[in-house]
Amino acid sequence: MKTPLVAAALLAFVGLGSSRPNHVARVAPTPCEQLTSLKLENTVVTSVERVTRGTFNVPASTDSVTRLPAFCRVVGELRPTTDSHIAFELWLPLDTWNGKFAGVGNGGWAGNISYSALGDQLRRGYATVSTNTGHVAEPDLDMAKFAFGHPERLADFGWRSVHEMTEKGKAITAAHYGRPARYAYWIGCSTGGKQGLTEAQRFPSDYDGIVAVAPANNWARLMAGDLAPQRDVATNAASVLTPAHGRLVNSAVLKACDARDGVVDSLIENPGKCVFDPSSLQCAAGAQADSTCLTAPQVEMVRRMYAGVKDPSGRVIYPGLAPGSEPFWGALINPARLFPIPQSYYRWIVIGDSTWDWKSLDLSTPAGYAVQREAEAKYDPVLAAVNPNLRDFKAHGGKLIQLHGWDDQLISPHNSINYYESVIAFEASAAKDRAAAAREVQGFFRLFMVPGMLHCGGGPGPTSYDALAALESWVERGVAPDSILTARMVRGAPVRTRPLCPYPKVATYSGAGDFNRAENFSCRAQ
Repeated sequence: MKTPLVAAALLAFVGLGSSRPNHVARVAPTPCEQLTSLKLENTVVTSVERVTRGTFNVPASTDSVTRLPAFCRVVGELRPTTDSHIAFELWLPLDTWNGKFAGVGNGGWAGNISYSALGDQLRRGYATVSTNTGHVAEPDLDMAKFAFGHPERLADFGWRSVHEMTEKGKAITAAHYGRPARYAYWIGCSTGGKQGLTEAQRFPSDYDGIVAVAPANNWARLMAGDLAPQRDVATNAASVLTPAHGRLVNSAVLKACDARDGVVDSLIENPGKCVFDPSSLQCAAGAQADSTCLTAPQVEMVRRMYAGVKDPSGRVIYPGLAPGSEPFWGALINPARLFPIPQSYYRWIVIGDSTWDWKSLDLSTPAGYAVQREAEAKYDPVLAAVNPNLRDFKAHGGKLIQLHGWDDQLISPHNSINYYESVIAFEASAAKDRAAAAREVQGFFRLFMVPGMLHCGGGPGPTSYDALAALESWVERGVAPDSILTARMVRGAPVRTRPLCPYPKVATYSGAGDFNRAENFSCRAQ
């Protein structure tokens, strides 16, 4: 909702809902120490302080954020409902403001302020804001306990907290500087990527530009996708793949698919085109099973990891992981170490029973799939961000850069492709052919797949890029990103660079020159 503010910040400009107001009336800036006096609806500013020492010590933690310019730290709580307690922090540069505003996202079930991300944007000169989404994080299987019996807190997590934080953050920013931010950007990965897509879909005028990396936007189905392989190895020890087996499969995949982009460099530029049959690694009849071959149950497990989780009729509920990601599958198929985000979802939100045995949910059975379908019907309106209609965001002038690592071990990279394709299909449904719809979507939304990148970053590929700089150029100067330079860094120096290409194009080697240099690659359709 558009919240009326009784602070002078509201009078500073026309059109609070827009990041780029048509008319700006400057008012006297409000000093840092006086920001507690602002009267914002459903908002309590609990404290403010000037932080000038260059280092911020994270509350209740031994962590710190360093190399910071001096800033005004605003701490507060948002209470849009009687059961809402949404903590937020807004960091306002004292001397280095670039005139812009940045919201930063969370990970997993959130429950914390994203201090490191605040530091990243503060160093760039942004007034920057983060929220815990309305609850304090709890560990392991209790991650989602905050929502048990508290539907408003689930809504705060699912969609409301970021919007409330954004509106109030913009208002406080305008009050402090005496003028509103010229542009507003969102930057987030995983849950933060979902939050960015949620903003584009539900509140299209909140942000002018959004960077959404590896978004967890198809929440209920993602929970199924991350639960199923954990259940497989927990209930069938014969299917367990050791790290040595992961390396074995990966070597075979690289042998089959590495050269498709024109160079053998231990990196698959387009795993979506990789064809590999894991049965080629099955142990010969009578042979001793070891790390040099796969047993029949292990071959089937590899197939499941690629194929994703399926319903009783064999239709895909959620897509699988990509060829090339095999060394990192232990995040989901190590029976000695849970990845508890999905277990917590089913335990506290879907089943609502702290004694529930997560291994009892077999999504391939009619009964198990019925649980999944009921959960999607009930919770997708709160937790999902899969609406392909981005026309209002486009009309606002918004630009969206989505990225996803092909080696993501937690959220299927195919999920990002599926969402992007759904936006094109939605536009094509308005009496356009697909090619015309794709060109129209490319005018405001581009997807970049990142070869060799794990969930949110890292991995064997060149994964150091600056998507926000590309987004700023697009939003502020109208320069659409035809590629984004990425690098593999070793001890602070680039040892390999590549262009990231707007999907469906792929970086392809020219056939000459050093394959570790981006200029010897071009973006081409495969």
